[in-house]
Amino acid sequence: GFLDHGAVGNEEWNPWEGDEKNEQVASQQRYEANLKMIKNARSHLEQTSLRVQIWGKAAIGLYLWQHIFGGQLQPADVTAQWREGSQKARKTYFSFITGPSVVPGYFSVEAENVVLVLNGREKAKITYATQWLHYAETLIQTRKIQHVALVLLGNEQCNNEWIQPYLKRHGGFVNLLFVTYDYALVNEEDIFQWPLGVATYRNFPVVEPSWSMLHDPRSYLCNFLGTVYKNSSRETLMEILKQDGLDKLCWIAPREQWQPQETNESFKNYQDALLQSDLTLCPVGINTECYRIYEACSYGSLPVIEDVMTPGDCGNSSMYHSAPLQLLKTVGAPFIFIKNWKELPAVLEKEKKMSLQEKIQRRKKLIEWYQNFKAWMRQKFINTLENSFLPSDKG
Repeated sequence: GFLDHGAVGNEEWNPWEGDEKNEQVASQQRYEANLKMIKNARSHLEQTSLRVQIWGKAAIGLYLWQHIFGGQLQPADVTAQWREGSQKARKTYFSFITGPSVVPGYFSVEAENVVLVLNGREKAKITYATQWLHYAETLIQTRKIQHVALVLLGNEQCNNEWIQPYLKRHGGFVNLLFVTYDYALVNEEDIFQWPLGVATYRNFPVVEPSWSMLHDPRSYLCNFLGTVYKNSSRETLMEILKQDGLDKLCWIAPREQWQPQETNESFKNYQDALLQSDLTLCPVGINTECYRIYEACSYGSLPVIEDVMTPGDCGNSSMYHSAPLQLLKTVGAPFIFIKNWKELPAVLEKEKKMSLQEKIQRRKKLIEWYQNFKAWMRQKFINTLENSFLPSDKG
């Protein structure tokens, strides 16, 4: 890909000017010059290339690898003790390992640069995460590795104070932090917001858009399958849906208690609901951002998002004022944002009047946006690592 096609063919031999021999010499010189250019480019690539090993110790690592990077894992069996994959991107060679057998000290560290994927959502998870951080720190101290970046499933109220002492800026060893939710300390320098993504811990798949997914009429205006917490806006949503008989037009399946493990049947129902509805209702839970948003995008069902800040320490960063969902809003997510579920009947009224053709266009736009979003996140992630880990050419 380094040849300049213009330079190769633009001095073609002309039988009426000069003789053939001169042209052969010139051609040979151009050929050698191009070879030299390719060689230099290759050696430059080899000099600057980066090797990064990603240790996936939280389910969010699968979203990073399979959904954002589009990477494969061997073996394909999700219950395997050890799974791995690799990929070359820009100047970087990435390898990814995950599974219960990936334990500190019991696998080979194959790169000087490491991305650790950890869960810091609650106390027990943080205890486990810190063991991994201490292991990485030991490897830094003994010069086995040079750089560490962290992808963190943050706390839903953004109580992530425990991680701060590990960051370079506070005297720690972690160069970069990619963290979920609208964490107030996101600064786009060494702390970046990362998407929550789909529920890979429930084996939500990478969905390839099909012709029928884009073009077929869908049976329901909207769907909501989920837990209805007492005194939450979800109760309000249920009341509003019942009022005008709107629940008859939508696939609504509320439950009173959250279930971490899906049955095969409940998971199939959920996927069918996304596939069969034009809109997916996303009422706030503990945080405004939820897996449902990304899962709906996967199936071309437009998220209708309750755009309110949940209690806790999220939002209000010095950088961003349009929280919640700052990351998604920054990249122009084509969702419907509402402040109160009382706005829903008007949304559904408008929905009834839409033609299939308009809905098809909207689905295409949504799926294309989501694919571009994942590609953009991948690019941003790689650029950030390369800018931070590669020696700079300055001086």
